[in-house]
Amino acid sequence: QITMSLSSSTQGPKRSTECLESLDLHTASSFQDNPLQQLQLASQEVLEKAKKSGRSKCPRCRSSRMFYCYTCFVPVETVPTKEIPTVKLPLKIDIIKHPNETDGKSTAVHAKLLAPDDVTIYKYPCIPEYEEKRHEIALIFPGPNSVSVKDIAFHLQKYTKKGSCNSDDDCSKEPALKQAKIEPKEERNPNQCISSNRNEATRLKKIIFIDSTWNQTNKIITDERLQGLLQIELKTRKTCFWRHQKGKPDTYLSTIEAIYYFLVDYHQEILKENYKGQYDNLLFFFSFMYTLIKNAKCCAGKE
Repeated sequence: QITMSLSSSTQGPKRSTECLESLDLHTASSFQDNPLQQLQLASQEVLEKAKKSGRSKCPRCRSSRMFYCYTCFVPVETVPTKEIPTVKLPLKIDIIKHPNETDGKSTAVHAKLLAPDDVTIYKYPCIPEYEEKRHEIALIFPGPNSVSVKDIAFHLQKYTKKGSCNSDDDCSKEPALKQAKIEPKEERNPNQCISSNRNEATRLKKIIFIDSTWNQTNKIITDERLQGLLQIELKTRKTCFWRHQKGKPDTYLSTIEAIYYFLVDYHQEILKENYKGQYDNLLFFFSFMYTLIKNAKCCAGKE
């Protein structure tokens, strides 16, 4: 969940530029271990062409960029917007970006490019007030009180029953992990209204993601405007990100990975529907860059 991201690295190490240009990204033998190869993606031919033509201008700020402008959140001139897939999300997403997070290294922009109607990016400390709607909002963060996606329904109930309460009051007194260990028999107690789990869960309308390195996250996560929100942790996925932070578990995902994997889990665990690749295109840029960088490293003899 905690992240950083990409961009300047999309050009690959300088010494391998010529090699990079000659790579066939679809040579199966090169990517037997590519964990992203099973995704159902729109054609990436437009990115192939853009890679060959090199950096291009942002249609808004006129800056020279590769593939997209990470400050204006739009594709560059060599990447026609109509050739970029659009993903419709089941809920709204707010991304809170640390002010010191390098724009060009963040995957958060991928979400805005690919799901423009459902994603909003804020630069901390300019973030919304969430208190009034905490019963329908959750924050992705691997904290001590975080719960799994499948437990969202159970834990949202305390917010809907009690309404908004101060961050130091009832809503946040008991650690969520402790609550999550309630025995199944207790959970079936009619007083807990567990039968309405799905109805309660569908009230979840917005998910918040923090876009920063782990070391930068503390300032944001302790902000009073985020206190008392239900926290969710994604524990079962491993990152493919090429800028993984040293010393951190491989379950700490880049922002776009966290968004993607959360939505897949939400689709299956909460909406109770079969997942058929509906959100795969959120990794449209990520998977392409993963392949570029992996091959640049191979070509440079780093792997």
